[in-house]
Amino acid sequence: MSEPHIESTEWENEAARHRVDQPFPTGPAPAAAVAPVRPVEGALLEVDNVTLRFGGVVALDQVSFSLGQGEIFGLIGPNGAGKTTCFNAMTGVYRPTLGEIRFAGQRVTGHKKHEITRMGIARTFQNIRLFPEMTALENVMVGADAHHKTSVLGALFQVPRHRREEAQGREGSLRLLDFVEVRHRAGDLARNLSYGEQRRLEIARALATRPTLLCLDEPAAGFNPAEKTRLLELIRRIRDTGVTILLIEHDMRLVMGVTDRIVVLEFGKKIAEGTPAEVRDDPKVIAAYLGVPADAA
Repeated sequence: MSEPHIESTEWENEAARHRVDQPFPTGPAPAAAVAPVRPVEGALLEVDNVTLRFGGVVALDQVSFSLGQGEIFGLIGPNGAGKTTCFNAMTGVYRPTLGEIRFAGQRVTGHKKHEITRMGIARTFQNIRLFPEMTALENVMVGADAHHKTSVLGALFQVPRHRREEAQGREGSLRLLDFVEVRHRAGDLARNLSYGEQRRLEIARALATRPTLLCLDEPAAGFNPAEKTRLLELIRRIRDTGVTILLIEHDMRLVMGVTDRIVVLEFGKKIAEGTPAEVRDDPKVIAAYLGVPADAA
């Protein structure tokens, strides 16, 4: 069962307001890159009996799991299992038919996408969604705008608060480009970056929204082994800053090498949960991936 396709316009209304014409600094960026993460008591994310239907198609069927702060958590399963649909329910693209999603104790279900971003949930996408005619720096600055407080009139008339926020957003965006190792391409159009650089740039833009939880949707898709190794190192460095990571990925070597816990979906249902070692040896998981009955796996 394939998952419904949604064209994202999440950033498009803001893109035109972030043209950066002045030259960017070429010296080293300050050390701190990722915004500090506030501590959360109890579970950071709770997905509670979430069901999502599209007409007669049940894309998610009473799915439940929770994440603790500081974890790298994997969400895996065969194609059409409901992984991206689950991400879309968490980030406001879809509203669950039944069940509830809570983030840091606050109900997410029913909130708009930009509200969920400001709560502290950021994401990347299966297909890269950058602004190709904007520079790498400009792309990240669009993400930084999520927490700007200047009004439209204030931005129009270039009030001091707006100039200060733009300067801070620019500085922070450069630090993030340094963090994901594409600072040397800050002034280049996004379309001219390599595929791997574009993937890391999208992660930098997500981090610019100051997330507590970062959801990565197949970030290693199309990568060669060397790029996957760099990605694994980057994921660990992001976690080391305090950001919790929820990862969808088909590369089992990467998943098993970086995650603390894993949930497995098949046809919208949760069929397994546990450590990488526990999930790897679960007969239901083996059957789901090999297409054989569980008792024969």
